[in-house]
Amino acid sequence: QVHLVESGGGSVQAGGSLRLSCAASGRTLSSYVMGWFRQAPGTEREFVAEMSWSGSNTYYTDSVKGRFTISRDNAKNTVYLQMNSLKPEDTAVYYCATGPQYYTGYVPIDRFGSWGQGTQVIVSS
Repeated sequence: QVHLVESGGGSVQAGGSLRLSCAASGRTLSSYVMGWFRQAPGTEREFVAEMSWSGSNTYYTDSVKGRFTISRDNAKNTVYLQMNSLKPEDTAVYYCATGPQYYTGYVPIDRFGSWGQGTQVIVSS
């Protein structure tokens, strides 16, 4: 079983940047679709970004396109989410998760299995 730990969250002013990390242990991530999701208070967890197992395909929710970038370093068994031009509406707890193996298409949230504990991002105006 894979164990995921997110880090890199914090408080930042609007327009600032953060880079979230998702480090894995127990299993290598290189064969898995990886995703980032977020949940603001009183809302459902929502999709933010995902990357196919090979890294050839990436998907983003419309509200973060052009601002967020998902990437992976298989040597470090870590996935990243670079977040630029942050807005107050990006405030949420951010989670990483593993999806199916060896898949290149878009994967809906209900197909992601292992989740980290989350890292809080607060963006002030």
